Amino acid sequence: MKLKMTGKVQMHKIAGMGKLLIAALLLAMTVLPSMCRAQEDKDQEGPTSVLTFVVTRQENGKPVRNAAVIMHPVNPKGKQMPGGEELKTDTDGKTNYDGIPYGTLRVQVLAQGFQTYGEDFEIDKPTMEISIKLKRPQKQFSVYDDKTTGAPQKQN
Repeated sequence: MKLKMTGKVQMHKIAGMGKLLIAALLLAMTVLPSMCRAQEDKDQEGPTSVLTFVVTRQENGKPVRNAAVIMHPVNPKGKQMPGGEELKTDTDGKTNYDGIPYGTLRVQVLAQGFQTYGEDFEIDKPTMEISIKLKRPQKQFSVYDDKTTGAPQKQN
């Protein structure tokens, strides 16, 4: 027993196939570029390093927990390149990252109650430990303060 399709059923079937084709095209347009970028990254891939960061207080050497360690690659001209990674330190003030390519890396460390730290490091070994000592904010000086007592000058 063979069923005959009417015009409405055939149009509905064709419309469903069209939606499927559009979805497949959209998927291909989003997946293919990322696959190409991944292949480019593999082609340019060189030696990488495992970095361990240890963040401590300068005054007593105690660990600074929950500090943000931000890493940015730097090009040969010294300009910061787009992208980067942010890590958080654990209760021991440590964090690590595997797969940093050799070259210059700009590291910034931010933690509440401490001065912002920033320095460029040359990554050239398979494993590296970078120790960072954070300082407390310094007292601000003002030209309007009384030099003898440190109190604000009184206006006449």
